[in-house]
Amino acid sequence: MWTTGTTGRTAAAGAAAVTVLALAAVPARAADPADATVVPVQVTGDPAKRFNLVVLGDGYTPADMPKFRTNLAAHLNDLWTIEPFKSYRSYINVYAVEIPSGESGVSCDPSLSSPRRTTPLRMAFWSGCREDGIQRLLVMDSAAAKTYADLVPGASLANRQILALANSDTYGGAGGAYATASGGNAMSALIAPHELGHSLGGLQDEYDYYQRGVPGGTYTGPEPDSIHHTLLTEEEMKTQKQKWWRWLGERSESGGTIGRYEGGIYFSKGVWRPSQHSMMKTLGYYFDQVARERMTQRISAKVNLVQAHTPTDAPVGADRVLWVETMHPTGHQLSITWTVDGKPVRATTPAGNGAAGANLDLSRLHLKKGTHTVQATVVDPTGFVRDPAVRSSAALTQVRTWTVDTGVKTPPGDVPVDFSSSTPTDKPVGADSVVYAETSHPVRSVPSVRWELDGRRVKGGDRDIYLGRFHLSKGTHKLVARVGSKSRAWTIDAEPPTVKYELSKAAQVRPGHTPEYVFDGPFTMRLTGADDHAGVVVSEFRVDGDGWFNYFGWPTDSSAPWLFTENGTVIDSLTYGKLGKGRHTIEYRAMDTAGNTTTAAEFKVTLR
Repeated sequence: MWTTGTTGRTAAAGAAAVTVLALAAVPARAADPADATVVPVQVTGDPAKRFNLVVLGDGYTPADMPKFRTNLAAHLNDLWTIEPFKSYRSYINVYAVEIPSGESGVSCDPSLSSPRRTTPLRMAFWSGCREDGIQRLLVMDSAAAKTYADLVPGASLANRQILALANSDTYGGAGGAYATASGGNAMSALIAPHELGHSLGGLQDEYDYYQRGVPGGTYTGPEPDSIHHTLLTEEEMKTQKQKWWRWLGERSESGGTIGRYEGGIYFSKGVWRPSQHSMMKTLGYYFDQVARERMTQRISAKVNLVQAHTPTDAPVGADRVLWVETMHPTGHQLSITWTVDGKPVRATTPAGNGAAGANLDLSRLHLKKGTHTVQATVVDPTGFVRDPAVRSSAALTQVRTWTVDTGVKTPPGDVPVDFSSSTPTDKPVGADSVVYAETSHPVRSVPSVRWELDGRRVKGGDRDIYLGRFHLSKGTHKLVARVGSKSRAWTIDAEPPTVKYELSKAAQVRPGHTPEYVFDGPFTMRLTGADDHAGVVVSEFRVDGDGWFNYFGWPTDSSAPWLFTENGTVIDSLTYGKLGKGRHTIEYRAMDTAGNTTTAAEFKVTLR
């Protein structure tokens, strides 16, 4: 959708500015926080130390509130399948703010002649019911949104992102300081991550039009400041080491190859983007690597990699343990290294699987008398980031430094051994997840975390364990962490979901290991996912090895199957389901709420 501060076109920035300014035509109602209820949806840690996604609902009456909860669940279910949200889900708290509205729905939905409704956030289509507005531009009263978001304790401007859902089945959304999306449209759950790309990631639209159906013209401005738009050739990017030069030539996560594709920031010519159709151009595909790197940086910047540590404000004795508590991504482990006077030393309790430990027992180092400098460096080694400047930024690298004085004697203290935090235990974890368990911190010892898998002792890290290395058999397993007399347990969902396809009647079926279906005209495809645990299964498909595409039904009806035709079907000036004559391969797969993904299966179709 549209975003504030778009490079290259005055009209685009002006259109987005109506998010705040163009609501004069919408009835006002003072925001009343007493009306609202904050509902924790996902809590991974103290909100003061997490990235908090605060989701507001507008136009939902008390009777509509179950619909808001259903809409929110659908949005989150898709969000957790999209990288980097999938790998960094453990960084994110989600809070719903349920705001009862006196009227059902939002203003100017779907047309300018539709009612102007009095709702808490004053959400409205048509850029705020403007005669010169954009129908799909769904705006709100930002001041009211802030008032309600402020109800979430511990969340602040620095560590939160506001997303507002409108009680509407009409396609629409917007991205600026805050993000908006319609709640109930077939594609609504894909609008939200696109708008978060704007609001959280600072990404620009890759559309080659401003008004759908009207070519965008030729860009004649200077080099865009957008990280994913350029005037440079591929050779110039490589030579000058600019823009997405580090990713050139690689298979794009959104299909095709990372390269140089003409069109973007609302122009059809004269400016180029990295991928043929990433999420910032076509809803349904993933972020490509360029956008994913930025989103990884922005999510990580909302938290501190080092969540807690031995105090650094005064010299410490050489007779104690130094420790750090870090974040724990869902998909991989962080790297922790220790140095004493600039020389690497091994942590007291090295983690399994190549990761360093989070504790250093100074008494075992037998330091020479005097003062020494000890540093712990925490780095996120994710493959989503290649830019050294991003890797070395505070979002992905943090250092803690202590002065150690051998003349300082540490009081013994009395810290009981217990867990201090962990991966939430109320929902199953996936078979490839990283599960963590932090402990209390006695000053002269390191509590040992013992891991058990299905009742059998297994080797893990000192504070986390990567389940993927066990190659668990399909089914349900039990993981237990023990420290002292305390224990915490998790259910592991290692059973991937199932997904089936259903096609309309073919003119001919050619059975075999990979079945083939022959059609003499348009045909439909329905994907149906199922799982042995509660939650919605997200299905995907791709055609001829292109990017994986979210199966959401049909753009105008989530319950309808996908329609393939030779020339595609035009809906609101966009073409869906185009499949030329000839033989094609369609692959399909599904993901469950624990993050398990089925092995892709395929079939052939011939359109003649």
